Amino acid sequence: MKFEVLSLFPAMFEGPLTESILKRAREKGLIEVALHNIRDYALDRHSVTDDYPYGGGAGMVMKVEPLAACIEHAKAGNPKARVILTTPRGRAFSHAVADELAREEALIIICGRYEGVDERVRELFVDDEISLGDFVLTGGEMAAMVIIDAVSRLVPGVLGSEESAINDSFADGLLEYPQYTRPPEFRGLEVPKVLLSGNHREIEKWRRRKSLAATAFQRPDLLQKVRLTDADRKYLVELSRETE
Repeated sequence: MKFEVLSLFPAMFEGPLTESILKRAREKGLIEVALHNIRDYALDRHSVTDDYPYGGGAGMVMKVEPLAACIEHAKAGNPKARVILTTPRGRAFSHAVADELAREEALIIICGRYEGVDERVRELFVDDEISLGDFVLTGGEMAAMVIIDAVSRLVPGVLGSEESAINDSFADGLLEYPQYTRPPEFRGLEVPKVLLSGNHREIEKWRRRKSLAATAFQRPDLLQKVRLTDADRKYLVELSRETE
């Protein structure tokens, strides 16, 4: 999986890409991240990449010429790459979107800045627009880091266990169940006995119910999108009655 990142501040990526899972994935050749400084493609000696918006208004707009040249350079080595723009105008990022992007051969991620990019960049080059949520960041670099991290986890071999991604929160539409490890007791709090029983059927039942409960209390909106079994629905009804 290859990521081509177009940014005015590529040095911001040095930390996340040189630690933990992403570092190991790059060392193993499972993912590749190429950073491109948009300023290198500016047309003037001062490397100007933004200008005042036509029609007036606050802020600056990223110029079309440097972005076009940078995108075309990245696209030359990855003709099938999907071009993504990070922007508050984009569709909401989710596990499902990460899974969709992980199936691509390569991604070109444009880190938006200021008041946004010249609209002609969207019209000529952008295949997809993605937002992390209903808030505004200083720039698209943070959003690009999140996308790279979430997508990379779904690339085969990146995680130590393939089941880790399968069991993550949102993988099946529900929040993840509680997790425990040694010791079995800490300051009066004990690990649920079912997890120590060795009865895998009961453990799976407990985990499913805990996922349902966490989702019902914290993100009830997600339940509208989850494929629930009759047993799930029965449990949710019982849970609702207990909390009335």
